[in-house]
Amino acid sequence: MTMEHLDGNAAAGELSEVFALDVTTAVATCAGCGMTGPVAQAMVYEAGMGTVLRCPQCDAVLLRYVRGGGELRVEMRGIRVMHWPA
Repeated sequence: MTMEHLDGNAAAGELSEVFALDVTTAVATCAGCGMTGPVAQAMVYEAGMGTVLRCPQCDAVLLRYVRGGGELRVEMRGIRVMHWPA
């Protein structure tokens, strides 16, 4: 059985709900140590090339973002999963 796929535009509605939420209220799980807690508890460092959020437990990088050249780039490989409490 072959599954057919749609392009990324098919996810626009649901993803716009996620990315419109207050990220600091989200609960994130660190991919490094497994600690789970609100993003608001992360340690934030303003670096010359952007901003870095680190895990308060193990100091692993959770998220990085940088604005430049007319765009915003976000990398979240340090977050295993992120959810918003209902």
